[in-house]
Amino acid sequence: MKIESGESVILVLHTPREKLIGILEEISPAGIFVRGIDLGYFYDWCSSIAKGETYLPMSDYFFPMWRLERVMRDETSAEVPSMAEQFEQRTGKTLGEF
Repeated sequence: MKIESGESVILVLHTPREKLIGILEEISPAGIFVRGIDLGYFYDWCSSIAKGETYLPMSDYFFPMWRLERVMRDETSAEVPSMAEQFEQRTGKTLGEF
């Protein structure tokens, strides 16, 4: 199945190496538009939102196609919930709201 706009995705980029989680806005031959945050900040971000503390907002990004190593749909696998489901369980809000 094709990954569609509005879906939760995980991006792996190179040069420099980065990993992001976010909401896909658009994929084109030129690159990918996503609203997201660094994957390394995800659990602290969830915790800050759940506690009502100050947190960094998701940002809008464009990455040229040459930087994109991999884009994956954020899906539940076996007994492990997707990152978006974990976010909702921890904060009571959907990832798309941010």
